[in-house]
Amino acid sequence: MEKITAPRGTKDVLPEESRAWQILEEKLRSLAHRFGYREIRFPTFEDVALFDRGVGDTTDVVQKEMYDFYDKGDRHIALRPEGTASVVRSFIENSLHAKGLPLKVYYIAPNFRYEKPQAGRLREHHQFGVECFGAYDATADAEVISLGATLLRELGITDTELHLNSCGCKECRKSYHAALKEYFSTRRSELCDTCNDRLDRNPMRILDCKSEICKAISKDAPKITDFLCDDCRAHFDKLRAYLDETGISYTLDPMLVRGLDYYTNTVFEFVSGKLGAQSTVLGGGRYNGLVESLGGPATAGLGFGCGIERLLLTLEAEGKLQDERLVPEVFIAHAEERAEIVSHKLVYDLRALGVWAERDTTGRSLKAQMKYAGKIGAKYSAVIGGSEIDEGKITIKNMDSGETQECALSADDIKAKIGG
Repeated sequence: MEKITAPRGTKDVLPEESRAWQILEEKLRSLAHRFGYREIRFPTFEDVALFDRGVGDTTDVVQKEMYDFYDKGDRHIALRPEGTASVVRSFIENSLHAKGLPLKVYYIAPNFRYEKPQAGRLREHHQFGVECFGAYDATADAEVISLGATLLRELGITDTELHLNSCGCKECRKSYHAALKEYFSTRRSELCDTCNDRLDRNPMRILDCKSEICKAISKDAPKITDFLCDDCRAHFDKLRAYLDETGISYTLDPMLVRGLDYYTNTVFEFVSGKLGAQSTVLGGGRYNGLVESLGGPATAGLGFGCGIERLLLTLEAEGKLQDERLVPEVFIAHAEERAEIVSHKLVYDLRALGVWAERDTTGRSLKAQMKYAGKIGAKYSAVIGGSEIDEGKITIKNMDSGETQECALSADDIKAKIGG
């Protein structure tokens, strides 16, 4: 019979790997809470229109990468390719604007994109994201960027560079789109088929094309920063002043537009020098028109996302990956048949007291039980036999030092002796 394997582009997180994920997620949650963000959870799949309208039907995400299908009710559904659109949908549907603004939320959730699997980029990947609604001032942009900078610093990720740009507003883009269209029209025959379509619909998306030819053509394209209106330029200058004041260094990158249509004004990425082609560790920006375009009240929005897998790869590349092995506090072995039920009860009582206790459930010999206790890294072990039952006492052994101590055959006394 043919073996069934995980779908291409997905990955099992095995028991020996999951602790590193848990440690990272605990740190992400703690940092988000410190900055005033509360958790939001949302469905894995949504109406496909949410991403067509929210993410943009000229983006690679929607055109090439989104998993979409018709369900049994003939509804057009998509597996969520990114988190922001789902948060905005929830913000509108649940009238979260009425609960007081700014509203700050975070999430840790899987996303799905059909693309070539590679290091740090899987078809099912997990993302930590933050979203802030109702704050128009550049101080909010500075706060979100500082959250990202703090995250990387506290994780020990030092080899990153902040790239910063402004995409302007709708008014800025009218003249900018016209300039891009004029520029790219002279090279139309060299553009890929996708970018030829984008040229008529949204020429700014050409700047985000993955084709090496299109990238080369884009290098000399007009820059958005030359077309910013007075308000957008003032916003960008104020943001830079805040970053300068707090000592967050950055590199101006006028070609940075990010891969989604909803961005306005600020866009940014933290880029690592140790991840090769997939160098972006964390990225985001402002999306002031997104809530309104999806049917909600005009509300400012901004945030960022970072891949959990990408963070773990970066931590590993920098030698900062924490992978603390979780081990049982005590293993209770039994030496004879009548001791088996006693060991079962003792383990049950220890667990009720909050102690991670284990015992054999496979019929091993006493020698094999003790070998297994060492294999799983139990901190302490004890053996119950007839004499221990008769005397009501048990000997606890420290598996590292070999030291022993006697205590009563009770969960309370064992817990006290091992410091559980």
